[in-house]
Amino acid sequence: MRIHQYICSVAIGLVLGACTSQEEQYDASGIFETTEVIVSAKGTGELQSFQVEEGQAVRQGEVLGWIDTLQLSLKDRQLAASLLATESKRLDEKRQVAHLRQQIENLQREKERFTTLLNAKATTAKQVDDIDYQIKVLQNQLVATQEQINSSNSSLSRQSESIQAQRAQMEDQIRNAMISSPITGTVLTKYAEQGEFAVPGKALFKVADVSQMKLRAYITADQLTQLQIGQAVAVYADRGITDRKRYAGRVVWIADKAEFTPKTIQTRNERANLVYAVKIAVENDGFIKRGMYGEVRFEEE
Repeated sequence: MRIHQYICSVAIGLVLGACTSQEEQYDASGIFETTEVIVSAKGTGELQSFQVEEGQAVRQGEVLGWIDTLQLSLKDRQLAASLLATESKRLDEKRQVAHLRQQIENLQREKERFTTLLNAKATTAKQVDDIDYQIKVLQNQLVATQEQINSSNSSLSRQSESIQAQRAQMEDQIRNAMISSPITGTVLTKYAEQGEFAVPGKALFKVADVSQMKLRAYITADQLTQLQIGQAVAVYADRGITDRKRYAGRVVWIADKAEFTPKTIQTRNERANLVYAVKIAVENDGFIKRGMYGEVRFEEE
C-alpha cells in the first residue's frame, strides 16, 4: 500500500512538474486568425459563369466569373447610336456662314469701286451709302447666324455629354458584372452557384490571405510594459501532440482597453480577470491553420 502511494505521489509530481515546465515556455497564448474578405455581387442578373471552389488559390484581380450583361450591352449599343445621331446634327459654322462672308466681301469691293467713282464725281454719295447699308445688314445677319449655330452646337454638346455619361455608367456596370478576388489568397467559403440569380450585395464567396497569419493573444496588465508595436517575438504553433514549431513574429497591434479573459484562453496568471488583446503577425509556411492555438514568448530565443 505504501509503495502504491509512493508511485502515485511521484507520478503526480512529474505531471505537475511537466505542466509547470510547459507553462514557463510561453508568456501568452491565443488563436491564429487571418483577414477575411466576403466578396459580394455588384450587378444584377444570372451568374453565367462562376469558377470558384472552396480551398482554391486565387490571385488579386483574377476573373472568377461574370453576371449576365446582355441587357447592359444592348443599352450601351443604343446609347452609342444616339451619340452618333446627335453628333450628326452638329453644324459647321465655317460652311454655314461662308455665303454671307462672300457677299460681304463682294459688297466691300463694290463699295471701294463706287468710292473711287464718287471721288471722281462719276457717281452719287447715295449709291455708296446704299452699299454701306447692305454691308451692315449682312454683318448683323452674320453675327446672328453665328450665335444661332453656337447655341445649337452647345445644346448638342450637352446632349452628347449626357449620353457619354450614360455610356460610362453602362460600362461601369458591365465591369462590375465581372467577379474577381480583391486579394490574393484562398477561398474559404462558397455561397453561390453558377446559374443562380445575383443582386447587388449578395455574398458570393469568402477569401482570406492565409500566407499572412495573426496570432490573437491575451496578456495581463503587468505584461503590457514588456511589449510595444513592432517588437519581435517568438511564436509557437502546435505540430502534433507534443511537438511545436517556432516562427518569427512581430507585434502589430495592442488593445487600448482591457476585457474579461476569454474562457478558451490561458494566461500566465490564471487568476487575472482582465486582459489586453494583442495581434502578432506571422509568415505562414502552410502549416498554420485558422483557429489553431498558438503560444508566444516576448523575448526571442
